[in-house]
Amino acid sequence: MYKKGIVWLYLFLLSALADMALIIHAVPNYRILSKPLIVAALLGYFLYSTKLIKGSLLRISVAVALFSSIVGDILLLYPHLFLYGLGAFFMTHICYIVAFKLTQNHTFNPLKVNFIKMFLYNLPIYILAAFVYFLIQKQLFDLKIPVVIYLLAIVMMLTIARERYGRTNNSSFWQVFLGASLFFISNGLQAMDKFFFPIPDGKILIMGSYVLAQLLIVMGIRSHLLQFK
Repeated sequence: MYKKGIVWLYLFLLSALADMALIIHAVPNYRILSKPLIVAALLGYFLYSTKLIKGSLLRISVAVALFSSIVGDILLLYPHLFLYGLGAFFMTHICYIVAFKLTQNHTFNPLKVNFIKMFLYNLPIYILAAFVYFLIQKQLFDLKIPVVIYLLAIVMMLTIARERYGRTNNSSFWQVFLGASLFFISNGLQAMDKFFFPIPDGKILIMGSYVLAQLLIVMGIRSHLLQFK
């Protein structure tokens, strides 16, 4: 079963390398094949390796997150569909928020939440998000409201990932937290590249951090499940 499952990871790796090569050699037309195949392979791996929780809310939420990412990857290849791509990735972040909450060994009690402490822990994330928005806001025009809503979603995803500290095993926490952080970085770079100033080798940096982010998140969720086997 392990050997069959790892075929999906090989496909993921080959697709990522092919997509990077197409970016480097400036052959964007063929990315309609390579780019969506990256996360599609990861989705195949996740579904194959989580058969034991078939039908669970966790499995559904991660699967929808990955499927929404595939849709977003395709839509963002076309500049005039940027807003729709943003919507697809908004759904990705919402589904990951659900997944991150479900993979915590913790019962939520709002009466016991220390909101000041939580705010201070999350403050660096808020500052980075505010800084990115400050840089790009003049070029957003009609996209201001959608971008702000999207920014709030990815900030929430990252803060929920941080919240998992001590509420899952260390491997799961660090994989998910680093994955969510790289997702945040990838989105920040993409926003600055599109709305502030073109970043040298920006597309490689954006795609590289994004691909690693998705892999780490999936592996982190899988690590959480393995502790119960």
